[in-house]
Parts: sequence; structure tokens; C-alpha cells
Amino acid sequence: MERTKNRQQKLNIKKGDTVKVIAGVSKGQQGKVLDVLSDDRKVLVEQVNLVSKHTKPNAENTQGGIVKKEAYVHISNVMLVDPSSGEPTRVGRRIEDGKLARYAKKSGEVIK
Repeated sequence: MERTKNRQQKLNIKKGDTVKVIAGVSKGQQGKVLDVLSDDRKVLVEQVNLVSKHTKPNAENTQGGIVKKEAYVHISNVMLVDPSSGEPTRVGRRIEDGKLARYAKKSGEVIK
């Protein structure tokens, strides 16, 4: 018997959040989330997990050559940074003013 619904768990990290890498080659680095792939459960973090990309000359890059750019990191390898303390924290959800809001588990502060 096949499943009728295949729901994925909600992601605690959104575009624009500040995260810290807790595992992998870029461990310890911190940056802003540029993009989130919810289906693949990956995030693109600014200046983290840089890879060398070989490019042909084009209108943007007339010379071509090797360009450093960010690669996606699995969401399990990053943690949200608490806005008040600046330390990595887990994320919870609670209802405030009739809306579901994310909050930092360490400080209890609502994350905007």
C-alpha cells in the first residue's frame, strides 16, 4: 500500500538568517543564508563552502578562468545563530499574537 501524503518536516532556517556551520570542511564559519532548497534540504551560505568553478569567457566574465563560488551545505550541518548572544541555538515554535513564531531555545527570544 502506497502513502497518500509524503509530508516533509518544516525547516527551521529561512533565507536571510545568520547560521554557523557545525560540521564539515567549513566547520566554525558563519554567514547569511542566501538560498534554501527545501526539497533537497540544503542551504546556500554567504562565503561558506567555496568551490573552484572553471568558466568559459562570457559577457560577464570576459577573461574566463577559475572562479570561487559558494556551494550548498546540508541543513543538518548548520545551526541558527541566536540574535542576542551570537551563539548557535536550536529553534522552537510557539504562538504569539495569534501567529506561529520561531524562537531561540537558548534565550527564549523571538527570531524575526
